[in-house]
Amino acid sequence: MTDDPVAVLRRWADAGGIWRVAGRRSGSVTVALYQCTGDAEVDRLTSSDPELLRYIGERTSSED
Repeated sequence: MTDDPVAVLRRWADAGGIWRVAGRRSGSVTVALYQCTGDAEVDRLTSSDPELLRYIGERTSSED
């Protein structure tokens, strides 16, 4: 992924989309991106970026 993953999640949420943590592993996270209704998954991103891990923290979604 070439974009900053934190910026991707912020843009997604700012546009009305929802993100949800799909999986966590030691040192990485997979995040599913959903339409604003939360019904249809549009994309996923997996990253070990420390800033992303801090940004998400213990949250499970953008709705937390």
